Amino acid sequence: MSVASPVLFDNHGRPLEYLRLAVTDRCNLRCFYCMPEEGIQYLPKQELLTYEEMERTVGILAGLGVRKVRLTGGEPFVRRDLVPFIGRLSQIPGIDDISLTTNGVLTAPHIPELARLGIRTVNLSLDTLDRARFARITRRDELPRVLDTFYALLSAGIKVKINAVVMDGQNIEDLVPLAELTRDLPVDVRFIEEMPFNGGSHGAIQIPWNHLRIREHLEQHLGLLTPIATRPGDTASHYTAAGHQGRVGIIAAYSRTFCGTCNRLRLTAEGGLKTCLYDQGVLDVRALLRTGAPDTDVAAALANAFRHRAANGFEAERQRPVHQLSFESMSTIGG
Repeated sequence: MSVASPVLFDNHGRPLEYLRLAVTDRCNLRCFYCMPEEGIQYLPKQELLTYEEMERTVGILAGLGVRKVRLTGGEPFVRRDLVPFIGRLSQIPGIDDISLTTNGVLTAPHIPELARLGIRTVNLSLDTLDRARFARITRRDELPRVLDTFYALLSAGIKVKINAVVMDGQNIEDLVPLAELTRDLPVDVRFIEEMPFNGGSHGAIQIPWNHLRIREHLEQHLGLLTPIATRPGDTASHYTAAGHQGRVGIIAAYSRTFCGTCNRLRLTAEGGLKTCLYDQGVLDVRALLRTGAPDTDVAAALANAFRHRAANGFEAERQRPVHQLSFESMSTIGG
């Protein structure tokens, strides 16, 4: 049973209550917008947080006010014994919402147990419904398995949010077919501005498909999109289309229009704390855990990091060291 947690605020008055926890940096796909074709240099196993270290950190954060945990990767199901770990997380006092982000390739066999554990929401990464384009984007021919996972999640009564990265010249023809899934199914389909986290050497990019153009394109085909009121902390602007069961969402991940109410923290698979997707990491939690720091010292270090949080993603990006003009692979960050 969850218990009431205190509310911790950062130095800009934003509550911090949502942790995105990367359980691995490994992935079974090679999406070109996330990593190079040859993949990235994965961390040695001993440099990854153990499940026990993750549980301890989540417990400390729950004592500081975190109530929601989303498991990410890499691909979470690449790591063995993930489902038992979820079960243990669900017993931590104060944590009342556990969810997942997955590419769906390895997920289907675990869905009955996820439902039993009370997983409310699964974010499914899916950039196209066309098998050939899926293979080109991900460099793997796995679309049938992903779709099997999609329908199995719906059958199990787990809410599905599809996340699709919008990429000029790659999957623009897929935006409308993906959005059309909301016509007859109770799903959210969310379109995400492309970001520079591909493990490459470039920094700032120009994105021809920003959130304004994405909405305009969808309205040309679906008709007027009616905005739905957002809650503080929401990254997506949600809309309904006439006659549709589900919702369409647009995430201005590169334009960064939602930073003012951001309530998210990120813990990388190697134990690095990020208080913004665009920062370079602000605290080595793994070092604290492995040098024997008591929970009180870990909590104090975390709270101190929260008091020096960037106001938005642009400030966090400006604060990156000059030698970090390139960006990590999203696989190492945890989404």
